[in-house]
Amino acid sequence: MKKGKIIILSAPSGTGKSTIIARLMEKPDLKLGFSVSATSRLPRGAEKHGCEYYFLTPEEFKLKVDNDEFVEWEEVYQGTCYGTLVSEVERVTGAGYNLIMDIDVKGALNVKKRYGADAISIFILPPSLEELERRLRARSTDSEESITKRLSKAEYEMSFSDGFDKRVVNDNLDTASQEVESLIKEFID
Repeated sequence: MKKGKIIILSAPSGTGKSTIIARLMEKPDLKLGFSVSATSRLPRGAEKHGCEYYFLTPEEFKLKVDNDEFVEWEEVYQGTCYGTLVSEVERVTGAGYNLIMDIDVKGALNVKKRYGADAISIFILPPSLEELERRLRARSTDSEESITKRLSKAEYEMSFSDGFDKRVVNDNLDTASQEVESLIKEFID
């Protein structure tokens, strides 16, 4: 069985990345698989270990970091870490699936550095910061403070986009989805 490859997607919040990934997951010819992330936070609601996340104690998480068992990890909130275990990458790609990773820019660049030609990094850009602001406001899910923070973070994240293999501007969701799908097909063939 041919080992799968790694597809890394990163984008600022509100750019349409989750929708693009959902569309890609519906394409059986791409043979996409997701890895289960690890976190140091406690399960919420009906979340189960090994399904939504691998729930680790902060001590277990730190030990795995120290033993270089993560391809990428980040302390997202004070004391709460998230990351992708090397074993998860191996589990998915070893089963012949192409691993699709939805991760932040720094994590994306670290994964690309680690896996080189076995990974493609794709950055989804908004047409402009003004359009991104319009989209965030249209969602009506964020406070004014949250929108300001997201726009500031988006500007920061976009400054890393030159470090990605490919950049796709999402000014039309259908077109952007097709463009990302074409990039993936070219990469996995």
